[in-house]
Amino acid sequence: MNRNMQYPIHDENLFVQKISESKKSIYNTIEIGDPNLWIPIDILENLLQKGLMGLSLKDLPLRTRSKVLKQAVCKALGYPIPDSFKKTQPRFPGQSFDTYVQKSNNLQIWNEEISQSRRYVIIHLTEDDIIDKIKVITGENLASFDRTGTLTQKYQARIVLSDKQFELVSPYDTGNIREIIGENKDFSQTLYQSPNQPPMAEYLLPILEVFNRLKKLVGKEFIDTGRDQERNRGAILHQFVCESLGFSEYHDGGQFPDILNQLVEVKLQTSPTIDLGLVLPSSVEPLDIPRLKNKAIRHCDVRYAIFYAVLDGTKVTLTHILLTTGEDFFTRFTQFAGKVKNTKLQIPLPRDFFT
Repeated sequence: MNRNMQYPIHDENLFVQKISESKKSIYNTIEIGDPNLWIPIDILENLLQKGLMGLSLKDLPLRTRSKVLKQAVCKALGYPIPDSFKKTQPRFPGQSFDTYVQKSNNLQIWNEEISQSRRYVIIHLTEDDIIDKIKVITGENLASFDRTGTLTQKYQARIVLSDKQFELVSPYDTGNIREIIGENKDFSQTLYQSPNQPPMAEYLLPILEVFNRLKKLVGKEFIDTGRDQERNRGAILHQFVCESLGFSEYHDGGQFPDILNQLVEVKLQTSPTIDLGLVLPSSVEPLDIPRLKNKAIRHCDVRYAIFYAVLDGTKVTLTHILLTTGEDFFTRFTQFAGKVKNTKLQIPLPRDFFT
């Protein structure tokens, strides 16, 4: 997988070397975003693919299979193999991930809710029990595959429109982001990074500049692909947002936030209910991205661009924009929580999940 991300360490094998030199075990906590020891999600996937692809688990008893797999994971990431593996949740707490081995696309998780901050390593076996595909995904993205509505607690909020078409809820970024951006007043109209790249301090637009670029989209119309096509409508808006921010290319990596390079999450609303997934916008939990100026980027630092639209059966018209930091989100929108929980979670993975 290539999400076009760039990190302080450019050679992914250096992560393995640094972990090995640290003498840390898989049970030692590492801060999310640590530039030397925390393995970003796409690099984690690459390292596991290199270390595990082709491994045969054929004819192994279940317990032995689990042990052999964990030993291979340790080796692939530079960790020492422990004498015995503890029963922890997640199984690899240092890098915050769990492994799931399966032949079908029906993922089963027992006796646990999905955690938004955890990484899930999905390992596919051939009919001969040989590892042939590996995908690493966040809990937040994994939860999006649930179509039953009975997966876990999902947060929602309600929007009540005012008479303002353009509403800047947060005139300033969070203190954390303001310290990172500094006093830079010279903003290029063209952003040459990929929308999927982690943000860089010198190119991160302040929230007021983001607002001024995005409010021009209000009044824009595009063809409606059908009332049940929320995802496709969202993709079209995502492309418009990339263009308005100044990106020379459009790319949707399916990550959070949608425009990672500018810490912008895009929501298209044709009804008052805003789906927020497993994490509250106001959460102070760090995102799984590199630090900026040695500061962890938190969920509450993300800028939420809420576009309201009306449908007339043939076209979609953008009528309002509201822009807020996650920190200020619930000063404008009313929170409520949808519930649910089960002892056995079954998540049907898309057919193209591994590709």
